[in-house]
Amino acid sequence: MVLSRAVSDTDVSVHSTFASRYVRSSLPRYHMPEKSIPKEAAYQIINDELMLDGNPRLNLASFVTTWMEPECDKLVMASMNKNYVDMDEYPVTTEFQNRCVNMIAHLFHAPLGESETAVGVGTVGSSEAIMLAGLAFKRKWQNKRRAEGKPFDKPNIVTGANVQVCWEKFARYFEVELKEVKLREGYYVMDPEQAVEMVDENTICVAAILGSTLNGEFEDVKRINDLLEEKNKETGWETAIHVDAASGGFIAPFLYPELEWDFRLPWVKSINVSGHKYGLVYPGIGWCVWRTKDDLPDDLVFHINYLGTDQPTFTLNFSKGSSQVIAQYYQFIRQGFEGYRNIMENCQENAMVVKEGLERTGRFNIVSKDQGVPLVAFSLKDHTRHDEFEVSDMLRRFGWIVPAYTMPADAQHVTVLRVVIREEFSRTLAERLVLHIDTVMNQLDALPSNSVCQ
Repeated sequence: MVLSRAVSDTDVSVHSTFASRYVRSSLPRYHMPEKSIPKEAAYQIINDELMLDGNPRLNLASFVTTWMEPECDKLVMASMNKNYVDMDEYPVTTEFQNRCVNMIAHLFHAPLGESETAVGVGTVGSSEAIMLAGLAFKRKWQNKRRAEGKPFDKPNIVTGANVQVCWEKFARYFEVELKEVKLREGYYVMDPEQAVEMVDENTICVAAILGSTLNGEFEDVKRINDLLEEKNKETGWETAIHVDAASGGFIAPFLYPELEWDFRLPWVKSINVSGHKYGLVYPGIGWCVWRTKDDLPDDLVFHINYLGTDQPTFTLNFSKGSSQVIAQYYQFIRQGFEGYRNIMENCQENAMVVKEGLERTGRFNIVSKDQGVPLVAFSLKDHTRHDEFEVSDMLRRFGWIVPAYTMPADAQHVTVLRVVIREEFSRTLAERLVLHIDTVMNQLDALPSNSVCQ
């Protein structure tokens, strides 16, 4: 006799994923569901919704790495469950971070003795690194003013209006006045003369950007250093420089080795760099290095021992994954100086392909500079019928994510499109992008005049 039974509602093993009741009804969005669902259904529901995200490889708005070699991916997955702060439990991971800090410090020409170790820390990104560097400058300034019997309640920092928002966060969160050098049309970075002119006795540092987010341009750190040298001699102050090299720190040493922007300049006291940008690591890793131990006040460093041994810590957060630190070390030893140089040269060459392709159309002004981060920032020559936001929107129909944005004060009347060239952006994609931009412009031209620039 053949026995049979009806399949119950809870017997999901015989159901197709898309025929099961778990994907045939909506899940609650803003509160936790009452009952569990099978792992296969949970995966499929989330995976399907994520398909609506943009393609990271075609996201030309971002400076952040979207591809690593499979071998590096394996190391990342194998270390996902390691908490980086457990230094006593994971001493090799801690050693990898220390090696990375020293490699970066030497790359940036820190004045280290033969057996001297570098002073630096791994962070979750350049934003945290900037907060830490800013706090070090503020505390050192406060200590000096306190020792001199002078007021220390009104610190300020001088930056360009082109700085990334993390500088504004630092100023607001830690009660530091942000003194911004305004931009002007055709000059979209901080003017060194204006910056140093704004420096006063309450200035904790001047923040220079090596690779502006707006157009990739390097600010003239050497000129700022030389002007500060003169002003410090005249006033007796010790106003120093922090270099925000989030984007350019892993570019300049390989493409422009003679450019003086780092610890070769005496008033540069700290530098941050993003490992997850041109350091070639997935999001979640930044670095801050100091010129010498004296540039990081001891009273900012905490010591804990409840994880097994005495551990110094200077971070804003505590727990974080080890994967990105390990991935950074992989990239350093895998690529070496030669590999990084080859990758950056290829990025720069592909940026030139895009730039020259856009110039051939005759429709665009190029806003970016040839020396800087490998990107192309450009604007329309003719705004009578189209604007940059429409071009950006139309490009999404081909899958490209190309941002359009207005410049900060006092150049806010200028609107720009920007294409960031990363390691995985091939020559074929560069040529295809130019073709699609030209196609979009022709499509916009074909629209009735009353349907554009509404």
